[in-house]
Amino acid sequence: MKKFGNVLWGIVLIAIGLIFGLNALGLTAINIFFKGWWTLFIIIPSFIELIKGNSKMWSFIWLTIGIALLLCAQNILSFKIIGKLIFPFILVMIGISIIFKDTIDKKVGEKIRKLNTNKGEFEEFCATFGEQKSNFAGQEFNGANLDAVFGGVELDLSKAIIKKDQIINANAIFGGIEIFVPTGVNIKVKSTPIFGGVSNKTRVEYNESLPTLYINGTALFGGVEIK
Repeated sequence: MKKFGNVLWGIVLIAIGLIFGLNALGLTAINIFFKGWWTLFIIIPSFIELIKGNSKMWSFIWLTIGIALLLCAQNILSFKIIGKLIFPFILVMIGISIIFKDTIDKKVGEKIRKLNTNKGEFEEFCATFGEQKSNFAGQEFNGANLDAVFGGVELDLSKAIIKKDQIINANAIFGGIEIFVPTGVNIKVKSTPIFGGVSNKTRVEYNESLPTLYINGTALFGGVEIK
């Protein structure tokens, strides 16, 4: 999917370059600086991120806002009305995503609930107005709870030993969490971003023979990154 995103960006840049070139040669007279052209800086990245599957809810929100602003610039909609509706729209979208998240990711949600029956036995890492780092190199990993509140938590599992399905509950509240995952495991992410983001930057193809690392992430004005 990352390659597909790069292809889309390539097509966009090629198209813009061709338009400038043809205009310079006098073969066309395409005006790319139409009313509201600046909204393309919102619409195009949001559309590409939506196709790539990264933070779909926020990609959809920004894409909708970008299109609404373009329609305002074209005098089809009113900037005044859109300005009043943006915040309620974001709240409604967040509410819908929270309500239907378990339905959409039902299998993942059930597995997470099952793994969390032993939540009290997990490793605990909490950073409040500070920073905490942990490295499991050469150690067996059996689940963890991560909490970053106005702070940062870094969990390095790149050289950890994971023999069976495990879970990480990651909560970032006005803070940030970085999780470095090892090779040889599947990654499944369930996220609740509320004015924040949960980003999975790994590119791992699912393999049934490998254990799965489930990451249950919540970001409230914060961020969780899986690398």
